[in-house]
Amino acid sequence: MRSRTPSTGPADAGFAGRLSEPLTAVVAGARRRAVRDGDKHLDTAHLLHSLLESDPRVRAAFAGGPPQVVRLLGYLVQRTIGYGLRWSGTVEDSGAVPVVGRAEEAVAGWSPAAVAAMEAAIRRAAARGALRADGPDLLAALLRDRQCRAVEVLRRAGVDVDLLVMALNGEVCQQSTG
Repeated sequence: MRSRTPSTGPADAGFAGRLSEPLTAVVAGARRRAVRDGDKHLDTAHLLHSLLESDPRVRAAFAGGPPQVVRLLGYLVQRTIGYGLRWSGTVEDSGAVPVVGRAEEAVAGWSPAAVAAMEAAIRRAAARGALRADGPDLLAALLRDRQCRAVEVLRRAGVDVDLLVMALNGEVCQQSTG
């Protein structure tokens, strides 16, 4: 195992038991992707990539349907093989979330923006009365930080971020009334 491994996970950040099983699997997939990419930190783009690969509800939120999701996954794959954005070796800190004195600093192997997104996903789930956060909660949380890597990837792939936010907000209404 390489020393660059993002070794800590959701349990270390106080997320244990607060993520659905599928979302826990998404985090594990994102961690594997970060290790495979040689990144020191799991970031929001890793989380987005893993979400798109594994959660049909997340894929369904995209107005462009399967072609848009395929284009987005293609962009994410290009990023991992070195053609996309040049993030390798840097810690994601969008600046949109203050990190001084927050839990994000203490989570080794996670970017501050990724920890903030997980915390926001858990809060979103609680607001809709759920015990555990799921994929759409995490996607909505990623979209809140308009300067994070995940949102940058979405924009570069031609995704209308505002339309995606509206789709996710509609899903919350359907879940709480249904």
